[in-house]
Amino acid sequence: MGLGDKISNKTEELKGQGKEHVGDATGNDDLKAEGKGDQASGKVKGAVENVKDAGKKLKDGLTS
Repeated sequence: MGLGDKISNKTEELKGQGKEHVGDATGNDDLKAEGKGDQASGKVKGAVENVKDAGKKLKDGLTS
């Protein structure tokens, strides 16, 4: 899909990594868990984008 979506998903993953590291360093388990959740969300959204891209390529290949 769009480059903006891919950037947004990667940003969410990186933000999650930052939260996880800060939570780990400060002993804040809630922040650490929130960071892991952000990372998972970004990865799932990225995977959905990849499936959409593959479907579009397949469709384009069948209609060419």
